[in-house]
Amino acid sequence: MKKTIQHLQKALDDLVSVNSLFTFAMFVGISFASSNVHSLELRSECQADKDTRMNLLVNEVVSFACFLLSSLVATALKMHLSTYLAVGPEIIQKFRNPCLSMLKNLMILVSTLGSILGCIYLTLSMVDVVRVLLGKLSCMRSDTIQAAGSLIAINVLALAIYVPFMMLAIYQSYFNLDKAQK
Repeated sequence: MKKTIQHLQKALDDLVSVNSLFTFAMFVGISFASSNVHSLELRSECQADKDTRMNLLVNEVVSFACFLLSSLVATALKMHLSTYLAVGPEIIQKFRNPCLSMLKNLMILVSTLGSILGCIYLTLSMVDVVRVLLGKLSCMRSDTIQAAGSLIAINVLALAIYVPFMMLAIYQSYFNLDKAQK
């Protein structure tokens, strides 16, 4: 039982660590939105407009909110597990309630979805950074298309790997914990 809880706490720690790393990247994007960075594109019609910079800022803020939600929920789950270890399974059994189990599962889902949505909005904001620095995508400049396309493709691949394994680790740990409680 203790090993299962420690495994789950490690998975939640990893989720919070990834969120922290992405939050740092988000602040880099905000610095591009707020500074007076000029585009490397010389044609004025291909330079990013004010709306692109606003969009960048909105995507950064939403990304931050998603990562914060995910991290706070994961931390709450970790605190619940620490309490479980401190109090002991005998006392917890007295308060066993199917609604609490559903709430834990919902919290896992919210934490994971928050991280996923944060990654998606961070990717969108990084595409906006590319648009600010290299020019509009509609101008079809090869550097801009390559940078944005690579960014999107690599992030989709990373999410396709990260999401199933993270969810599997967390859900298996909770399943084993629920099984051990019975």
